[in-house]
Amino acid sequence: MSSQLHFDGSDLLRCRFAVSPLWETQAAVRVLARPEQQGYHLPWLRRIRDAAAGLELGPLWLLMPDGGHCPDFFSPPPVGPLASFEEEIAAVRAVAPELVRQDIATSLRGRPGALGSPAGQALLADPVRSLRELADLLERAWEVLVAPHWPRLRALLEADVAYHSRRLAAVGFERLLGELSPRLSWSGSTLTISDTKSLHSRVLGGQGLVLMPSVFVWPATVGGFEDPWLPAVVYPARGIGGLWTEPGASTPEALARLLGRARADVLCALDEPAGTSALAHRLGLAPSSVSEHLSVLRAAGLLTSRRYGHQVLYERTPLGIALAVPE
Repeated sequence: MSSQLHFDGSDLLRCRFAVSPLWETQAAVRVLARPEQQGYHLPWLRRIRDAAAGLELGPLWLLMPDGGHCPDFFSPPPVGPLASFEEEIAAVRAVAPELVRQDIATSLRGRPGALGSPAGQALLADPVRSLRELADLLERAWEVLVAPHWPRLRALLEADVAYHSRRLAAVGFERLLGELSPRLSWSGSTLTISDTKSLHSRVLGGQGLVLMPSVFVWPATVGGFEDPWLPAVVYPARGIGGLWTEPGASTPEALARLLGRARADVLCALDEPAGTSALAHRLGLAPSSVSEHLSVLRAAGLLTSRRYGHQVLYERTPLGIALAVPE
């Protein structure tokens, strides 16, 4: 099966990227329900195992049927490129009760027996209470599962956006889609998302499209969102294979002897563009120390930098790549 999104000329002018901590939170909850499907995230699963054991995620999992509809109100596409979790969860808490009830009913229909179960009927009986309790669970999941790792996750997601924004300028929208995911294809004025678990079709009608990289969505590519939510496509972010790599694990010893261990670790950690704070968090170094190393590496011609939003992102030059990734 596949999903299709139908564009007109104005939609192409309103396509944009966004990063959503709320999406990553509900996706992380889904990963916990099916950990065997997520080999890339085994180090994260080990780290959060004890803390996650204290979470009662049953009501959220009930609304996440395998291959079925997950409520859109769990993580509506953000209206801005870099929304905070606090902003996003506040928007969830403001969703109209009737929309909540409809979304819950659609999800329950996707799990055999769930719609008529006591738990399902309780969710439907009082959508105001259900929204409050589900939002509370999402907020607790954020605090336990995602927030401690958010600097690392955000750095990867923002690096993906920076990279694909450059690719959009270089190759255009049609070719970019195939680079975001092999499940995306373009024909005429229609974007098709293949290998989905359900059929979906939506005319964008001038709203454009939000493109959202995700750490936890792999290997799927998710599209859709019904009115009144903005249309969106969520695709796997680049670089998740090395996301949980321990600091220094990939640093060649010869490079460490040449540059010094800390400076070489900074250079080798830049598999994707990143900012000072994200690198400091990833490497366990003081931001001031990382800033000094970045300045020296940039002056030596091993790094280049550019501003993206609120921060400066650093990436390796061809010479820096040759040193950090020797043949």
